[in-house]
Amino acid sequence: MVRRRICAKLYHLPLLTAEALAWFESISFTLVRRDASGKPVANQEHTQAKHFFDYEIRPQIGEAGSYLYHSHVNFQAVSAAGPLIIEEADRQSPYRYDDEKIIFFSELFNLTDASINKILTAPYADFYWTGDAESILVNGKGYSGLFPNETHTPHPWSKPDPSAEELCGPEIIEVEPDMTYRFRSIAGVALSPLVFEFEDHNNMTIIAADARYTQPASTDLIQMGAGQRYDFILHTKTKEELRSLGKTMFWMQIEPRYRDINSTFYAILSYKTDLGFNSTVPSSAPTESPINIPFNNQNWMEYTLQPLQPNDFPSAEKVTRQVFLTSSQHISRSGLFWTVNNHTWTETNEHEDNTPYNSTKPTSDTPYLVDIYKRGEAAIPDYNKAVQEYDGWDPDFNVYPARTGEVIDIILVNEPDGVAGGFDAHPWHIHGDHVYDLGSGPGTYDAAENEKKLMGYNPIQRDTSLLLKYIDGRSDVGGGQNYTSQGWRAWRVRVRNPGVWMVHCHILQHMILGMQSVWVMGNASEITHGTTPGLVEGYLTYGGDAYGNSTHDPLVIHYFED
Repeated sequence: MVRRRICAKLYHLPLLTAEALAWFESISFTLVRRDASGKPVANQEHTQAKHFFDYEIRPQIGEAGSYLYHSHVNFQAVSAAGPLIIEEADRQSPYRYDDEKIIFFSELFNLTDASINKILTAPYADFYWTGDAESILVNGKGYSGLFPNETHTPHPWSKPDPSAEELCGPEIIEVEPDMTYRFRSIAGVALSPLVFEFEDHNNMTIIAADARYTQPASTDLIQMGAGQRYDFILHTKTKEELRSLGKTMFWMQIEPRYRDINSTFYAILSYKTDLGFNSTVPSSAPTESPINIPFNNQNWMEYTLQPLQPNDFPSAEKVTRQVFLTSSQHISRSGLFWTVNNHTWTETNEHEDNTPYNSTKPTSDTPYLVDIYKRGEAAIPDYNKAVQEYDGWDPDFNVYPARTGEVIDIILVNEPDGVAGGFDAHPWHIHGDHVYDLGSGPGTYDAAENEKKLMGYNPIQRDTSLLLKYIDGRSDVGGGQNYTSQGWRAWRVRVRNPGVWMVHCHILQHMILGMQSVWVMGNASEITHGTTPGLVEGYLTYGGDAYGNSTHDPLVIHYFED
């Protein structure tokens, strides 16, 4: 059981950038107030430089688990991110363990954030890809990363500070023999889907996914995309087993997946014992990988994880409609774009009034949620027009409307563009609530066939799922598969939390390039709870009095009563 209000303060110190903070799972479904969910231009204004903003968080029963906080502007989340752990109020987990450890993954690139944003948003003649990560870090640590030429990073490369004296080294995860540990693995990466294993430890048991407890599921590896979280149980080796192996240090091996560059990164699982074995941390990574991790894991845990407790999964008979969201890359003179149904959305251009996906002209639109507070129903998209004429999309607002009480199947589709590099795996994330993950597969989605797979199976609820690659994206060039479905992921959404919510790929580069959609769920009175603009005026204005600085405190309207 969890029910406590927490106040979190976001300080924004940079002079030139704007920032808003997002909290996983679903900002404000129950965790965070609805008028401050952290996505600028969709929900709220940016936080001014040298100002701060107070977030109210109220976890509810069933929401204990592992979360991720991060910036939601440009490429900032590559470093402005971290774990957020919600514990049971009575400290009684349904699974028993002796201690817990956090494994927080992040990435290091050979370019600065500003350089990355500049080259990604340039006209196509000046466009460059960022290159892959030079290193995947565990809790901020890792051996020296790859050189820029090894990651296909364009010039000019970022140069390290020569005055830095601390040498690079791996994260040391210390454990004791014959103990049961809960590991909270959190993918705070910007780009790379990844897999990891522990050397000589193939006894992991998944107990939670995206902060929802699951029935125990055994595995020897974990596969994750950006934003996903898996909690697993690991029982460590006994002293006798360690003595038999002749060592107390084991490699944790991490590898990207579904990328053109395959590299390997490491952390160390280290036992605290009196056995006297060599415990000196190696000064460099091994020259040969100690673990052979399978490359293709598209079926990993599909139709396997089930909820620990019944989760009110709605049957197909309750589904009111389907909405397809197709992921594809498009190139034009104005740039390279990752699109959703051939449309883009960014915080600098909402692409309202059906403007083309490749328009790069900045707009200064009012955030959708702010507009709803100010104008009421006039700011709500046309549901009938969207559903009857545009497959669920309102071209005037560039949003997907939904009505409270609906049950919608969202089908995520992956299409290659026939150009090398134009086909990726996408970790799709939804704000506002968890969805029921109906599974995935190659080719084209067939609802009837997938329902057969769901017979006797109860899907878990989660907020981030991988839309996978089932072909390599290069062999299809000129092969007639361009812009055809080459993979899908299905979600079932019970619309029960009115608000303005993002549904987007969680790869930061793809978000910058437009792979985001906005959903408006509910009508104006449901979204605002009948609150008049005057009561929340400080939240509706850039630099409003809900934001504080060094000279004055913010004027806070408490959203939660208890």
